[in-house]
Amino acid sequence: MDSKEAAGDRSRVAVVTGAGSGIGRAVAVELLRKGWSVALAGRRPGALEETAALAPGTDALVVRTDVARQEDVTALFAATVERYGRLDLLFNNAGTFGPGGVPVEELSYDAWRHVVDTNLNGAFLCAQAAYRQMKEQDPQGGRIINNGSISAHVPRPRSVAYTATKHALTGLTKSLSLDGRPYGIAVGQIDIGNAATEMTAKMSSGVLQADGSVAREPVMDAADVARTVRHMAELPPEANLQFVTVLATAMPFIGRG
Repeated sequence: MDSKEAAGDRSRVAVVTGAGSGIGRAVAVELLRKGWSVALAGRRPGALEETAALAPGTDALVVRTDVARQEDVTALFAATVERYGRLDLLFNNAGTFGPGGVPVEELSYDAWRHVVDTNLNGAFLCAQAAYRQMKEQDPQGGRIINNGSISAHVPRPRSVAYTATKHALTGLTKSLSLDGRPYGIAVGQIDIGNAATEMTAKMSSGVLQADGSVAREPVMDAADVARTVRHMAELPPEANLQFVTVLATAMPFIGRG
C-alpha cells in the first residue's frame, strides 16, 4: 500500500527537519518520490532547494528553520499547515555532533549548550508543535518519528554532549508516545548506526575506539535508512514501530567497548 492509498485521495503531509543534507535529505526525497507533500526545514535555504531538486515534479515546501529557536519552529508549522491544511508526520531529525574528540574536562559550556539546544530542545519544540497540530486537526492524529542514534544505547569516546542528548531523546519518545495515545498520535524512534553522510565521512579514515585505537568503520547507504523511515511513516494508525535500530552490519555496536 503506498502513501496515497493509505491516506485516501489526498497526499499525506510531512515535516522533515535537517532536510538539507544527510539522513534528512534522504528521507525527504524518499517521501517526496512516494507521493508525500514535504516541508523541508533547515538552516540553509540553498541546501533545502537542492534537496527539493532531487525530486522534481513533487510537492516540497522550503522553510528556513533553526530548530533551537522557538519562533522559527512556530513559523515552520504555521507555514506547513497554511500550505497543506494538516500534518501527518514529523521526522524529528535535525542534530549536531558538536566538537568531536574533546575530553569532558575541556568541553566548553557553550559547546555543550549548542548540542543540547539543537538535539534535545529543538526536538522537543518540533514535537510539541506537531503534537498541538495533530491533536486539534480533523481527522485527529498523526505520527512523530525521532532520529535517535546508536548513541542512544552506547557512547563513543569523548561524545558526552551528543550521547546525553540521544539518551534523552529516548525518554522524549517514550513520554510523547504515552501522552499521544488518546489523540491518535503515534511516536517512534529510529536509531541509526554509520549511515554514509557528510557527518560520518570521517569513518573511512578512522575514528577513535573505546580501547584508544583508531579504526575505519563500515557504513551503509542512507537510502536504506530512508526506506525504513517511510515504512514506519506509512504504517496504519493502529500500528506503531516504537523503536527500530538500523546499522551497518559489521560496525562495532554489538560488543562495542
